[in-house]
Amino acid sequence: MSENGRTPPMSIDASLQALYGRLETLSLEPGFLAQRQLALSRALRPYAEYRQRLPLSPFPEEVALAVLYLYADFYPEDGQLSLVEQVRDLIEVHVPEQERVWLDPLHHSYMDLLTITAAAADHLSLRSLGDGREFTVAAGAFGRQVTAGQVLLTRLIRLPDRTVSAGAAVVLSAASGQAIYEAANDWRREMEVESGSFDLGEWQEFAKRYGYVLLWQVAQARLTALIRTDERVTYCAPNGQPFLYALALYEHHEFRFLSEGLSQMEGIEAEISVTQDRPSAVQTWAQRAQGGAVAARLTLTPCELVVECDSAERLDAFKHRLASSFGYSLHFRGESTTVPAHDLPLIMDLAKEEGAPAPVIVSTDQEHRLLSSLLESVYLEWADRPSPILGGQTPRHAATSPKTSGQVADLITQLERNDLARRRTGKTGYDYNRLRTHVGLQEVSP
Repeated sequence: MSENGRTPPMSIDASLQALYGRLETLSLEPGFLAQRQLALSRALRPYAEYRQRLPLSPFPEEVALAVLYLYADFYPEDGQLSLVEQVRDLIEVHVPEQERVWLDPLHHSYMDLLTITAAAADHLSLRSLGDGREFTVAAGAFGRQVTAGQVLLTRLIRLPDRTVSAGAAVVLSAASGQAIYEAANDWRREMEVESGSFDLGEWQEFAKRYGYVLLWQVAQARLTALIRTDERVTYCAPNGQPFLYALALYEHHEFRFLSEGLSQMEGIEAEISVTQDRPSAVQTWAQRAQGGAVAARLTLTPCELVVECDSAERLDAFKHRLASSFGYSLHFRGESTTVPAHDLPLIMDLAKEEGAPAPVIVSTDQEHRLLSSLLESVYLEWADRPSPILGGQTPRHAATSPKTSGQVADLITQLERNDLARRRTGKTGYDYNRLRTHVGLQEVSP
């Protein structure tokens, strides 16, 4: 199996398939059904734990290997015989000899991690990561879909004259296979330390008793790959430019000082110039990534500085630079590093090395919601926070004085005029009449 599900299953003998059908029927009988559910939930336990947080489900090949664990490895906890033993002891139902010959070999099989050392048109050469044993199995169509170096999590059945596949196989890259093997080995060592027994030292013994741990590690590898892939997702605006989702907002009352300092800051370049006869103008600087796309933008208005970046890491770096350069001239008011809502990149191919995920295109509506959320949090307590442009008074207090109430009204108008969401989307992201109401000023018609 690869994560895209396109690798065909390994072919198996018709009589073995018939035995699987018989075992499946027994496992679904009322007296055994609870044990079946116990076995499958044990083998696929990580997915039940992930389900509360992530839409991550086992792929069919993982489920098939879990079912083979039920057939060949699982011993019921209520005292019943295993499924293989029940079929072996059947006397009231005739079991054809061609099926019976599979019982003991299946009973002694175990899950294994096997490196493909050679892939030919009709067979695969395999070597166990656990104990180095080598095998050759018929491949069929499956062999044309895999390459030497990849790793299979599968189950082999050893007959007197040959070794055959039990059917299901998870295909992994060499790196993923090695990581899963090492994680399972760590689990084995921890189990030995806790129990004080070293009877799991033999790989075959461990894989037979705890083969489901290999399935756990595949699930963990998929989760890790999902997280790692999601962390590498890039976000783009509809025009293909980087989407600047990591935001920080500061208040200030030193426009000229900040303008001069930002103009001298290395790594950014002015986009819009400001002149001394236009003190209320807005000035912006940009940092460009390789290729010339804007990766960060700093926007200076008469009362605010907004920092917009394409990643939380870049935003953090700018925050440190601003604190070092301007100190208490900037008053931090809030930030947002929440990535735009998007579907998780669930198509992760553990059979291949990691590649770059496809970029996520962020719509204008999504952008507006993200910006509105930031402004909502920034202005939630704005009326009761000391404002640098009001000489350290809170807007609520300044609005009660006839001498300063006009300054508060002008400040709110300035905030509304330079609203971040309006600049980026053309639609205001906050109702500034709410600020006017909070401080006792008359609302203004749009």
